Amino acid sequence: MTEGKTTWKFSSTFWSANIIELFERAAYYGCFIFLTVYLTNRIGFTDKETGVITGVFSFLLYLMPTFMGTLADRIGFRKALCAAFLLLAFGYALLGLVPAKLTAVIALLFIISGAAIVKPVVSGTVAKCSDELNRARAFSLFYWAVNIGAFAGKSVVDPIRQAFAGAGDSGLLAALKTLIGNPTGLGWELQFVNLYSSCMALTAFLLTFFFYREVAPAAGTAGAPKKTVRELARGMAKAVTNWRFACLIVITGFFWAIQGQLYATMPKYLFRMVGLASKPGWVANVNPFVVVLCVIPITHMVRNWRSVNSIAVSFLIIPFSAFAVTLAPLLGTQEVSLGFTTMNPVILMMMIGIAFQGLAECFLSPKYLEFASKQAPPGETGLYMGYAHLNSAFGWLFGFILSGILLDKWCPDPAKLPPDLTEAARAAVYAHAHYIWYVFTGIGILGFLLLMVFRAVTDAIDRKQAQGRLLK
Repeated sequence: MTEGKTTWKFSSTFWSANIIELFERAAYYGCFIFLTVYLTNRIGFTDKETGVITGVFSFLLYLMPTFMGTLADRIGFRKALCAAFLLLAFGYALLGLVPAKLTAVIALLFIISGAAIVKPVVSGTVAKCSDELNRARAFSLFYWAVNIGAFAGKSVVDPIRQAFAGAGDSGLLAALKTLIGNPTGLGWELQFVNLYSSCMALTAFLLTFFFYREVAPAAGTAGAPKKTVRELARGMAKAVTNWRFACLIVITGFFWAIQGQLYATMPKYLFRMVGLASKPGWVANVNPFVVVLCVIPITHMVRNWRSVNSIAVSFLIIPFSAFAVTLAPLLGTQEVSLGFTTMNPVILMMMIGIAFQGLAECFLSPKYLEFASKQAPPGETGLYMGYAHLNSAFGWLFGFILSGILLDKWCPDPAKLPPDLTEAARAAVYAHAHYIWYVFTGIGILGFLLLMVFRAVTDAIDRKQAQGRLLK
């Protein structure tokens, strides 16, 4: 990479890391888009139980990189990635092959362990392969690759689900159904989605083994000894006590509580409000489509902005992602004509809301990751990039648990309803389902207000410190 000037040219390790991340994201989002549906409809958990399980899963998934980043810094990124993808491949396969409550929890723990290693290693590679001048560009490319993987994974899983759900009981399908116990009802076909994710993780392992190389040490650090556990613990304490970093982690957690509804609420909401013919994976793909289309030009546009200002724009946009869905009842129950096609009003407004969500992410994520990487002392990049994901940990823990509560209240599992309910009574049960999205609109507004307080306080402190330096 050329030092001292802006460039889009990066090392081969940078590009191999991004391609590996693409496959890992295809595996993860292929499984995750239907995880709440799978745990409820196939495994047998209630909405509230599923909310807690997926909330804790998401929390650990984003908390563990804090510790796995330290491990990766010590043993080397390549070894850490190889171990991670083997853990992921086993976890996805176990989740798909043995659909039982205890086994599902164990499988999720394997997935957590593997994914928690990948996150800080790949983002740490991006940081190490770029200088300060080009770091925003590097992270925009990284986020671009993440969303291509997410788009690809979610594009494949709906066809997989519908192919197995709609095929007849003959030939290979009959043999496969016999192998997994001749299941019926929504959810069983998602076992094959999990097996697809396992294959993607294995592909990522092979790419890592053959193509990924350790990042060369930064100038002046070659031959430096490995840090001791005490030194690493001191670095972790330093990150925790960086109050600006900690405050921004908590505040941006509000953003991810809303973004998490793409997986916590949306798939069940569509199946229950529209029907099983809806395609949550394709609807969710509006998010990565918008991000892939917009993240690089937006990152270029905000390249000289302060991180907090770019994040503020994301908080201005994100409440509209939830509020758009609340408008669906105003369009009625009939298909809405778009000229070239017709669309269910719930799906239409959901897609508009998700488009707002993707646009908001373009303003938030690259600048936030750039901010986090600049907090890292030399040799602790993996550690600090692990801490950067704590906002998602807290946001998704809160958001997924709240989703289970709100679904149970306003958009309950049809299996829990009395079988003799009339159509009118059944419609009344779901009449206020859109209230769920009013709650998340309010959360977005609250996050924006907190960010404004954070900016005002930090600006006041910076001005006071600058004046003090001038007086000396």
